[in-house]
Amino acid sequence: MRPAGAGEAGRAERYIRAVPVTEVRSPAMQIGVVFPQTEIGPDVGAVRAYAERAEQLGFSHLLAYDHVLGADPAVHEGWNGPYDVQTTFHEPLVLFGYLAAVTRLELVTGIIILPQRQTALVAKQAAEVDLLTQGRFRLGIGLGWNRVEYEALGKDFATRGRRSDEQVELMRRLWTEPSVTFDGIDDKVTGAGLAPLPVQRPIPVWFGAQSPAAYRRAGRLGDGWFPQVQPGEKLDEARGIVEQAAVEAGRDPAAIGMEGRVTFAGDPGDVITRASAWEQAGASHLSVNTMRTGLVTVDQHLAALQQTAEALGLKPR
Repeated sequence: MRPAGAGEAGRAERYIRAVPVTEVRSPAMQIGVVFPQTEIGPDVGAVRAYAERAEQLGFSHLLAYDHVLGADPAVHEGWNGPYDVQTTFHEPLVLFGYLAAVTRLELVTGIIILPQRQTALVAKQAAEVDLLTQGRFRLGIGLGWNRVEYEALGKDFATRGRRSDEQVELMRRLWTEPSVTFDGIDDKVTGAGLAPLPVQRPIPVWFGAQSPAAYRRAGRLGDGWFPQVQPGEKLDEARGIVEQAAVEAGRDPAAIGMEGRVTFAGDPGDVITRASAWEQAGASHLSVNTMRTGLVTVDQHLAALQQTAEALGLKPR
């Protein structure tokens, strides 16, 4: 794909004229961006420019992926993960502390690999981000897949699912109670608490999910979830599991949010079609990704976002 340019802008204009805004989205579905972690590089100016421009274009939130360490393929023979030791990742919660000062976008981890981190520390960091953003924060969590990373952080890969359940329970207590005593399998707190407490009590916890066990966990515990499948039969099946788990836990399935993801690869019309499919599937949120589409600079990523925002009828700020 060539970099975003005048030709693509022209195509965007044609799509805008062809598809009325009312057919693209309803006010109920919030549309944000996926921070281009692996391509934006270490330039702080580029990080700031990206977030500020995303807000100006009318996007509602910024979602960031998480990896603490990348594996070295020269050491780990046969490594075939999507990321390695050369792949750049800004640490999301530290990044959000910075972005909270320069933008009013909602900030979302999508996702933090929770079981490889210390529970109380994540609760504290999340509470601080929530304070700095004045409540514009969602903590997306997941189990991860990288055994190398778990080993380096001193956590057990095999028990990460069980640990995650316990961590969510403890974090919610730390976010809502001034003093907590908790005696779990992996975590123990005796008469201790966070100060200051977050704005949101508790902070919304969303789950990355791509297996029946993860769907059930999202339905049982989550304020929302991030499906890893596109609208269609597989999403319907996954959503059914989420909703059934919610009912069994005495929860209202309709109160659980769902965030889809679309990738802009040069065709605004395709983004419109996919966004509409997510809206029809009941998504409360949607994020637009521009990574791995041939873009090189932050300006190219932002040009792609501008075409997308115009095609989706977002209102500039």
